[in-house]
Amino acid sequence: MHTEMVATQYKLSDRITNLKESATLMMAAKARELEAQGKKIIKLSLGEPDFDTPEHIKVAAKQAIDDNHTHYTPVSGYLDVRQAICEKFKRDNGLDFTPNQIVISTGAKQSIANVVMCTVNPGDEVILPIPYWVSYAAQIELAEGKLVEVPTSMENDFKLTPEQLEAAITPKTRLFIFSSPCNPTGSVYTKEELKALADVFAKYPDVYIVADEIYEHINFTGKHASMAQFENVRDRVITVNGLSKGFAMTGWRLGYIGAPLPIAKACNKMQGQFTSATCSITQKAAIAALTGDLSPSLAMREEFLRRRGIILDLLKDIPGIEANCPEGAFYVFPDFSYYVGKQRPNGEVINTIDELCFYILEDACVALVMGSAFGDADCMRISYATSEENIRESMRRMKESLAKLA
Repeated sequence: MHTEMVATQYKLSDRITNLKESATLMMAAKARELEAQGKKIIKLSLGEPDFDTPEHIKVAAKQAIDDNHTHYTPVSGYLDVRQAICEKFKRDNGLDFTPNQIVISTGAKQSIANVVMCTVNPGDEVILPIPYWVSYAAQIELAEGKLVEVPTSMENDFKLTPEQLEAAITPKTRLFIFSSPCNPTGSVYTKEELKALADVFAKYPDVYIVADEIYEHINFTGKHASMAQFENVRDRVITVNGLSKGFAMTGWRLGYIGAPLPIAKACNKMQGQFTSATCSITQKAAIAALTGDLSPSLAMREEFLRRRGIILDLLKDIPGIEANCPEGAFYVFPDFSYYVGKQRPNGEVINTIDELCFYILEDACVALVMGSAFGDADCMRISYATSEENIRESMRRMKESLAKLA
């Protein structure tokens, strides 16, 4: 019997309809589409170390399975894991937390989402220095907060000044979010620079500060500096970290916060209604990561430093591109605005950096991420978390494709 299919118009919430797709994930999807057509795409779009998880961490995970750590855990995580995080904060950052101030989540992205949802009311203002990680803005939108963007400059290594911060704060300011080392620029704030910002925040006791330190171990300057070290703002700083970047554990999904107790309790309550705890096996592996041998992480950092030198040298050979020298993470964030307004070989004008990014993907088969996703309409993010061979070949292709523009 033939049954007619009746078209149904599905009604989705305004919340999801208006939400932008993650640009990094979108570019990865488009790269996969082109690969399915037989094209060899070099992906410089995703922020993922091209290293495998260190062996001692994998061994700890296997042991956790054998020991039957396969049941629900407390929402905020196993006590011994939270204790290990406290020890890490003390050892690496000079920060004192108790286990009840730690909340473990399914990646640092969820950690930040928890904090935003627990601190921002509709209409509250949240300050983001431009450029910023793509998901900060989306999470603020979901919380119905008001995004206050503060542009920075390449000349100042994309770092916010105290004067800019002071000018952006209003009676409605509720939250400030930043990362150091930064995604997408690789910028690293020094202790002195953070202290200058902290002294501004000290005047505004109702403003919370989210310090995203997920790239802590990929820092080429030496000692990492945490915002929460300063006494005059310590009780308002939420420090976010995790295992993905520094331990090559992107698929394991573990992030965490160290926060004032009321905020930690609120995030625990929020998480209890969304995901509950993250993977029990990952949590046990986290103890090995946080308390064990750091030499694999240090070796990874040195390799990223070497690749940074290679990609910066190659970018210098491409006319019109301007780039600074990032001091951490595994990104460069060059200015490509020289090519806006130029014509493709078919005569079409490239009007925006977004269009240029797609041209490079289609013509050079190199996937980057447009700067507009990070609030900057002149730049593109390039990840050098890939092999030297891929870096050299992608820059060769890109130089060739850009030379076609008139």
